[in-house]
Amino acid sequence: MNPDEVKIVRPEGLLDGVKASQVRRDISECLEAGARIVLLDLKDVTFIDSSGLGALVSALKTVRAADAKMFICSISDQVKILFELTSMNRVFKVYADREEFERNVLSSP
Repeated sequence: MNPDEVKIVRPEGLLDGVKASQVRRDISECLEAGARIVLLDLKDVTFIDSSGLGALVSALKTVRAADAKMFICSISDQVKILFELTSMNRVFKVYADREEFERNVLSSP
């Protein structure tokens, strides 16, 4: 995997409708720049509301339509609970941190 084909998006704070729209734009720009894999690093996200979750699902559809892949890493305990309650942990492939993502995704042939 060429590292240039991996783009990382790192939102911060509350992932609400406004911030989620920016994340969707950022992901679209990554795809336009040739990304084959988008990693959404949520290390600095404190909470995601329903519009934020909707935007993540929408972004995933955009990524899949571009024949690319999207992964998530570094979610807080609060976001992890939200993902489990809404079954988003089944929709998204979530890694504990960026290192686990790199080991499992980037180092595979």
